[in-house]
Amino acid sequence: MSRRSLRPCDRPVSRAAAAAGFTLLELAVVLFIIGLTLTLVAPHVGGLRGMRLKSEVRRLAGRIAFVSDKAAADKLVMRLTFDLDSNRYFVSQLDPYAAMPTFVPDSQAGAAPIMLPRGVRLRDVTVENSGTLMRGIISCHFYPEGYVDATVIHLDDEWGEVFTLAIDPLTGRVAIARGEYNATARRRAGR
Repeated sequence: MSRRSLRPCDRPVSRAAAAAGFTLLELAVVLFIIGLTLTLVAPHVGGLRGMRLKSEVRRLAGRIAFVSDKAAADKLVMRLTFDLDSNRYFVSQLDPYAAMPTFVPDSQAGAAPIMLPRGVRLRDVTVENSGTLMRGIISCHFYPEGYVDATVIHLDDEWGEVFTLAIDPLTGRVAIARGEYNATARRRAGR
């Protein structure tokens, strides 16, 4: 074999040099897998977006049910107060049989004021005979006989999704609906 000079393309390639790069086929396979994963995951990402709002709606509905039951069981007047400027709500109670009845914060375990998380807000609250507020403080009362001030609460998130909670004045039960709910229009329609 004659010794001739090796051109750059004729030089032997070491294993380390050959393993340093990716082939076009390997890149295509990786891109295909990434695309397939995004296709499967993307529909669920939109659902995660509204999870925080749904969670807070359920949390508030649970608090309302608890307050309604406690008012009837303990023969107290319970007050659920919404601070729309601070985006929070809290519970206080009044013993109507006390010598000097006055509302005091509910000191029961788990009754601490609830601050809504970032991205979820109390948009407005309507309480019968008090009107609708979008700012300030408004309260609804739960009575020992099981009655409640008729109340409609709208919560929304940063993406514009709205949930409505409506408290039935006779039973204290909460109805939850996705979207807008206008209590006045529904009452006029006789529903």
